[in-house]
Amino acid sequence: MNKNDLKILEEKLNYNFKNKDLLKNALTHKTYAFEAKEPIEYNERLEFLGDSILGFLAAEGLYKKNMYFSEGELTRRRSTLVNNTYLANRAKKLDIGKYLLFGKGEIKQQGYKNPTNLANALEALIGAVYLDSNMKTVRKFVIDILYDGKSEF
Repeated sequence: MNKNDLKILEEKLNYNFKNKDLLKNALTHKTYAFEAKEPIEYNERLEFLGDSILGFLAAEGLYKKNMYFSEGELTRRRSTLVNNTYLANRAKKLDIGKYLLFGKGEIKQQGYKNPTNLANALEALIGAVYLDSNMKTVRKFVIDILYDGKSEF
């Protein structure tokens, strides 16, 4: 992956990273990192953070916009907004698989098509945007990328 590829992806995401290492980490699968000659960071930690941020943003939005919903209804609606199938489909729409770095085995298995890899990478990107900016910016990023600029919460 070269600088031009990263620039194209940033255009698709409508976000320019100040720290390009965060973007690269978000796109690095552990199989690639394990095969690297030197230790490099991969996307699982960013995925953890992004998943938490996404869950929080969905919960916050649902809570604010749906004051008469019970906890059970809020939980059910949040799960539809942040499920892996939905995230993988959004990642496919952005062609994120094209930018992911995989080890040889994962390449052979066409990991760039794997819905779990795609959803995880999108969550990692959310975590990376948060670390590169702030909550206000990541909130806008999530709404733009996942919900076409319309708050679905």
